[in-house]
Amino acid sequence: MNTFEKTVKEAEFILTEGGMVERIRRDSRLKLDPQIAHAGLIYEEEGKKALEHIYREYIDIAQKYDFPMFTYAPTWRANPERIKQSAYKNKKNINQDGVAFLKNIRDSYGDFAKKIFVGGLMACKGDAYKPEEALSTAEAKIFHQTQIKQLAESKVDFIKAATMPALSEVMGIAQLLSDIDIPYIISFVIKPEGKLLDGTPLHIAIEEIDSKVKNPPLFFMLNCVHPSAFKTAFENEIQFSEKIKSRLLGFQANTSAKTPEELEQLTYLDTTEPKPYAKQMIDLYQTTGLKLMGGCCGSDCTHIAEIAFQIKELEKEKNHPA
Repeated sequence: MNTFEKTVKEAEFILTEGGMVERIRRDSRLKLDPQIAHAGLIYEEEGKKALEHIYREYIDIAQKYDFPMFTYAPTWRANPERIKQSAYKNKKNINQDGVAFLKNIRDSYGDFAKKIFVGGLMACKGDAYKPEEALSTAEAKIFHQTQIKQLAESKVDFIKAATMPALSEVMGIAQLLSDIDIPYIISFVIKPEGKLLDGTPLHIAIEEIDSKVKNPPLFFMLNCVHPSAFKTAFENEIQFSEKIKSRLLGFQANTSAKTPEELEQLTYLDTTEPKPYAKQMIDLYQTTGLKLMGGCCGSDCTHIAEIAFQIKELEKEKNHPA
């Protein structure tokens, strides 16, 4: 068992990032490449500074409260097809360069660097909110193999496939990741009724992957939905059997209760203030068995800091009851 896997098994709480791409999109000084999102920023002086600043904001919070930290290289959309269509098509090693960029930040944290784990981040091929664009399992194994190989060669601590809307494509990704010697995580987007966007019940998706993949994910996550959507899904006992709860360990939540489709149309930031948002996250932490928490769209360092603060207060109460 490596240090990453040991941390997942033994830590009571693990912190991860808040919003990244969506935060950068709101910064008028920066321009996201329409194909590879924030992956190209590491090659631009202004972009590199902004990206490092955001990473350090999140890592500093973990260091302040002494929580293990999972952080992700800016590789979410850096698959070969998108790279070829991007402004950075002449860069030969975008995935490896993104991982190296984040590892350099991690390594600057002295002894605390041992608690920071760098993940390679990947996405579905199409729009994460349009399951009809999802690849079949066979197509996914062809499409995603190059990026997975590049991330594996960069020696990340783990790989995470995030914002996944459909079982078919995830199954292909999981089969590829199963063949490499690196722990991996699958993170779904769900509807409040507890189904993936393609209509597959969450518990079926988890059971299918666990039973049909040689080396299943280390654990599963949800991301890009509001805590209220998670709570509604959790109240469905079929979706959240004890077995499923033991496999679903992480959540990166939106700060808006609007659907992804509604958020796409907004010209303003719809968000929940840090304290009530964190309170909803802590309620889930106490009732569902989650141990990895962070944010997604709408969140920033103030939301992540409030989650960390409230978790630390819970620990104080536990260790020193009145």
